Amino acid sequence: MTKRTSAKYKIDRRMGENIWGRPKSPVNRREYGPGQHGQRRKGKVSDFGLQLRAKQKLKGYYGDLTEKQFRRIFGEAERRRGDTGEQLIGLLEQRLDAVVYRAKFVATIFAARQFVNHGHVLVNGTRVNIPSYRVKEGDVIQVREKSRQMAALLEATQLPERDVPDYIEADHSKMTATFVRTPGLGDVPYPVMMEPNLVIEYYAQN
Repeated sequence: MTKRTSAKYKIDRRMGENIWGRPKSPVNRREYGPGQHGQRRKGKVSDFGLQLRAKQKLKGYYGDLTEKQFRRIFGEAERRRGDTGEQLIGLLEQRLDAVVYRAKFVATIFAARQFVNHGHVLVNGTRVNIPSYRVKEGDVIQVREKSRQMAALLEATQLPERDVPDYIEADHSKMTATFVRTPGLGDVPYPVMMEPNLVIEYYAQN
């Protein structure tokens, strides 16, 4: 098991929630946190604690982004016109690895990052191997022809636990997906509640 694969289970247990909605999440069996002190009774969480948790949950969901990466995305969301929380979600969903995951070409966001890194993905016909590459509305994401028979790819398209959201048009017979529009918070099929408003409060105070 890779470091990243084991990390996603720790993230679930640390949050106490099945943040990707996976059937095999350890939270489905035990809701307490990891480690020898995981079963201690939880005290009342402070406002800071709630804000920090909201940030960690959103960071974790997109493949456990580094603080530097996440802070940079937040900074851009803050500079844009409109609701900062909505802009933050939109920017996160525009990441190429997120689009590959949403299109169900892979089973997990961690696999999406690796899939892009290994050069299996084309954007508008050009190979892109940067997971953080920002997809624009109308861009066509395609699995390279040589990669289309990978067992993991074929299995992922059949996964029953999640559907392709309506802001992405996916054609699994051709292994292509079009990024139709940038979604807002209400459009994104998170299995758990995400609270970008608390993320804004966190950065406002830190």
